[in-house]
Amino acid sequence: MSSDDLHGFTPPARAPDATPLVGARVVLEPLDAARHGDALYAAAEGDGADPRLWAYLPYGPFPGDRDGLLQHVAAQASSADPRFYAVVDAETGRAGGVVSFLRVESAHGVIEIGHIWFGGPLQRTPQATEAIFLLARHAFEVLGHRRLEWKCDNDNARSKAAATRFGFTFEGVFRQHMVVKGRNRDSAWFSILDGEWPAVGAAFAAWLAPGNFGADGRQRASLAALREGAA
Repeated sequence: MSSDDLHGFTPPARAPDATPLVGARVVLEPLDAARHGDALYAAAEGDGADPRLWAYLPYGPFPGDRDGLLQHVAAQASSADPRFYAVVDAETGRAGGVVSFLRVESAHGVIEIGHIWFGGPLQRTPQATEAIFLLARHAFEVLGHRRLEWKCDNDNARSKAAATRFGFTFEGVFRQHMVVKGRNRDSAWFSILDGEWPAVGAAFAAWLAPGNFGADGRQRASLAALREGAA
């Protein structure tokens, strides 16, 4: 890639706003403590809760502390960067997790997704994959960014595996990057570029298509296999 190749990018890219991002299975709604708080508390701390959910996030856990989680959600809801969304099931209308855009650098066309947490019932579901697809598609196709970033604690094997599955490219580790909950964090960096998005986005769409799932709900083709076919 030429160092001066902008692939048609004309700055500035747009910053995300409070517009909901609508998919077939989920809607990413602007986070609202009154609307989403109770469902998010149930997703995070109720039946089927993931005991590792908060291990690598800079906040939480909230066991037995509904008011604490609702106050936390209210504070996040008031932020423009990060811009937080609740992951709401299109069928039930209940929120099951949180995602965000952050570190928006419109002049450079760079945007990150992060503060991602999916309650236990949402994890490893088509709804969770669609939530990431909606964010990525919006970043490239609506907001006009040329680089989408994913960063996580280098010890967070689940997050690194998710980034790879979703089509992000590993770029390296920033050592002693942060202090989180009183301990060192080395940060693993991943990205998708605008020139890569057509193949990555086509694979997402093919994976999410109803025909990719059997009667038992199992995938017929993996996201990685579909991405290789679309490249």
